[in-house]
Amino acid sequence: MIYINVDEVIKLQEKSIFLYGGSYGIREMNLLKSSVESVFQTYDEVELYPSTLDKIIQVSYSLIENHCFIDGNKRIGVMVLLYLLEINEIQHSLSNKDVIEIGLKVASGDMGKEEFKKFVKERLL
Repeated sequence: MIYINVDEVIKLQEKSIFLYGGSYGIREMNLLKSSVESVFQTYDEVELYPSTLDKIIQVSYSLIENHCFIDGNKRIGVMVLLYLLEINEIQHSLSNKDVIEIGLKVASGDMGKEEFKKFVKERLL
């Protein structure tokens, strides 16, 4: 799997703010690190997120839910989702409407992680 690190997420968020507006800055660095690094968690030496898709879902969902940045959390979550799907050559049919919907629903608490995962999986080609 090709992955993304904390510095790359910060750069993507800064680019997003530059292009689309909003406030720069990290609200909580520990939450950001946790969101990005949580995909490597294990329990009893077993990966909690074993597949590439599981890892992509986890980091994307976490970035939206944890509100790590001052602004643009939904945006960065869906940007990371699309970026990781692309660089890992996972084809999808997610539309702009889809990513707006999942960003809003996750941020408002109306979509849990399993529903988020199902939504994305249904749009894989």
